[in-house]
Amino acid sequence: QYDYIVVGAGSAGCVVASRLSEDPKIKVLLLEAGGSESLVSDIPQTPVMMQGTPLDWQYETVPQENSCYGLEGRRSKWPRGKVLGGSSAINYMMYVRGNRHDFDDWAARGAYGWSYREVLPYFIRAEDNQDPDIAYNGYHGRGGPLTVQRSKMVSPLAHTFVEAGKLFGYPNIDVNGRTQAGFTIPQATIRRGGRCSSAKAYLLGDARYRANLHVVTFAFVIRVLFNELKEAVGVVFDRLGERHQVFATREVILSAGSIGSAQLLMLSGVGPRNELSRHGIPVISDLPVGRNLQDHIYPLGLNFIADDSLRPKGVTWTYIQSRVHTLPNILKYMSFAKGPIASIGALEGLGFIRTSFANNTFPDWPDFQIHFLSGCISSDDGYVFRKNIGITEFQWQKTFFPFVQKECFTLLPVMLKPKSVGYIKLRSANPYHHPIINPRYFTHPEDLEKMADAMEISFRIGNSAPFRKKYNSQPSQIVVP
Repeated sequence: QYDYIVVGAGSAGCVVASRLSEDPKIKVLLLEAGGSESLVSDIPQTPVMMQGTPLDWQYETVPQENSCYGLEGRRSKWPRGKVLGGSSAINYMMYVRGNRHDFDDWAARGAYGWSYREVLPYFIRAEDNQDPDIAYNGYHGRGGPLTVQRSKMVSPLAHTFVEAGKLFGYPNIDVNGRTQAGFTIPQATIRRGGRCSSAKAYLLGDARYRANLHVVTFAFVIRVLFNELKEAVGVVFDRLGERHQVFATREVILSAGSIGSAQLLMLSGVGPRNELSRHGIPVISDLPVGRNLQDHIYPLGLNFIADDSLRPKGVTWTYIQSRVHTLPNILKYMSFAKGPIASIGALEGLGFIRTSFANNTFPDWPDFQIHFLSGCISSDDGYVFRKNIGITEFQWQKTFFPFVQKECFTLLPVMLKPKSVGYIKLRSANPYHHPIINPRYFTHPEDLEKMADAMEISFRIGNSAPFRKKYNSQPSQIVVP
């Protein structure tokens, strides 16, 4: 029996369990369905290699009616970390906070305590910011558990992206600082050349020596237990072929992610009555769990080609994998945690922009985030990205294969405020069956118009004078089918 049971040792669960257990009088149990991080997942350049492995839940959506035309089965893969650290152990490590107006909007809608003014001190407390030019500007912290810094190795293309942003009225700023609309070389959760996941930040420090914190891996929680007052009092979980029950005297905290938490609630009897009854699950509370699902979508195909004849010998422009993952670079990383493999890879620039659909009341409330890649989907010659994204053979041959071994860079406009709304439903009452995930991309017509606007802005940035002057770059002439 524990005071608190935390389900899911991901980006949130590790923090919650660690902070609660700072009080030695409180007994905390942290349950994680996966195992520990590996030496490979610790390498900054391996996020996409972790997808589709046992460290990934390997979720995917149902076929989409208005999107995913170039993906196998019209399904979008949704990688989620099944490992200590959760998705922070397999993601691209970008350290980007939400916009201040998003937090204030939550508070205005009833999420008391979640305004930007109230959450900022916790962001600052969490950080051990290693970049002195912004670490002391009042929006960042030093000495916290989460190491944050820019990559030590950044390609010239990324700096050109930031320079190009200025032509369109977007300054080079700290996007986690006073304002967000602007361009930047992003910070990432990196420590001494390796990934700094939430597990590394919050469980592998002082917390590992606390007798009042128990961390159990390979613990697959299948149900939350409720008493007659509808209070959560414990959980049932499977581990290594055996079923266990464990109880909490204070709270059961679900931090199993947007998919896992919703599925677990419904399996436990908390969710839409019709949905639960269809699977023979007794209803504890009839609530709209799994509804109002929204996801940030982005398009592929905004590719540009730089003139390789202008590239100085020994200078890296783009992250062509065969040029980066060489034996000397691997040995350099293994010996000193330095070199291109210690960098965060091709995702080297971020730009927060406003389309014509952005909120006009608050100028600093961007509705799109451009991911700048010093590379493209074909930079690994089709070995990993293609498979893990799920690109069809036809789409690969038509759109991406022509860029193999080319000096290619890409702009990906990510929609931050979609109006299309989907859902998560149970596939069955079996907790080992993945739920039905349907984001219903582009079912709201305005989303398509917004995306077209953002793609036009992104194209103009990628085709702007700074890129053309330095790299004689040209936009792809391939029409995406």
